[in-house]
Amino acid sequence: MRIRLLQRELFREMGLICLICLSALLCLVLLGRILQLRELFMGQGVSFFDLGKLFVFLSPFFLLFLVPVSCMLGICLTLLRMGADRELTSLRAGGLSIWPLLPAPLVLSFLCTGLTLWMSLVGISWGMDEFRSTVVELARKKTSISIAPGVFNTSYPGLAVYARQADPATDELLDVFVLDRSRPNAQATIVASHGRIDSNADQGQVFILLRDGHLYRDAGSELSVISFNRYLVSLDMSQLLGGMELKEMSPKEMSWKRLVHLYDQDVPDRDDNFQRRVAIEIHKRLALPMACLILGLFAFFLAFAFQGMSRQYGLLVSLGAFFFYYTLLSVGMALAEGGTLPPAVAVWFSNVFFAVLGCLGLWLVSQEREMNIRLLYQRIWRLIWRSE
Repeated sequence: MRIRLLQRELFREMGLICLICLSALLCLVLLGRILQLRELFMGQGVSFFDLGKLFVFLSPFFLLFLVPVSCMLGICLTLLRMGADRELTSLRAGGLSIWPLLPAPLVLSFLCTGLTLWMSLVGISWGMDEFRSTVVELARKKTSISIAPGVFNTSYPGLAVYARQADPATDELLDVFVLDRSRPNAQATIVASHGRIDSNADQGQVFILLRDGHLYRDAGSELSVISFNRYLVSLDMSQLLGGMELKEMSPKEMSWKRLVHLYDQDVPDRDDNFQRRVAIEIHKRLALPMACLILGLFAFFLAFAFQGMSRQYGLLVSLGAFFFYYTLLSVGMALAEGGTLPPAVAVWFSNVFFAVLGCLGLWLVSQEREMNIRLLYQRIWRLIWRSE
């Protein structure tokens, strides 16, 4: 009964610290994102409701990285607090081994693994799809408002757009005239009877779809006339979104199903670099959820290795360990993108490395051959000074 009470209290404190760390880190990341998109939010008429939606859609992408470090901090800081208050020493003196302390960190790690796996397989694609759709819709609405009937609109670089009639409710245009000067050596004049403002979220584009018209292209000494049924005039997204650009969807924004389909599909003309990025993203979507369990066990050993350390220093040690993990992961992915290492080896190396360290540390702690890092550091420092 006492063991169950101990595990329940451990899980409660670890879970609370994990949630606090996760909330704080997510707020910091989103605040940084605000600074990057400040022109969009301040100058494009984005409401607080739209701002909140955009942050909700971006959250799964960031949570994929933040949940493992929050899980690690929750476990490590709780056990460090118990070590600083001599609770771990009292439990060990009472004949309690480390194993009754392990179920609570394992339960928290498995819960974080499940949450991160859901974010990886479902949440990221949903969030990025909704984010792109919302941003493109904001740009399309801005375009609809800016094209007033009977007025030449020159707010888009290299383009002058005129419509005799414009309906903001349906985005339909009548008797459209477009002067395209985006190409310095080939000015084009486009006249169409009908037009419509449309968008493509996957491509990150807003465009004017023209129907039943003519294109007059002036290439210096030559003038050509082309009749068309459909013609697309792409608008500058960076101009519409205050400097922000939406590029074509990358592998890190794709759904799990689409990634697997691209990985299994054999296309001879496909770029090898793109294929490697798809393989890297597939392994990353699986490696980061497993990192919750691996880093949770490593944090369990880390807390015993740094017994007696205060929480503020424990926070720095935990963040340093995760930074080292993330550095290994980033270097591995960079080497995989360059073709130096296979994607599986590059992405999973950091997990294997920390899993080996965690298992070795747990074995040392279970054998009561604990590594006190502070004492080890002091001994190494004394040996260095004596050698000099």
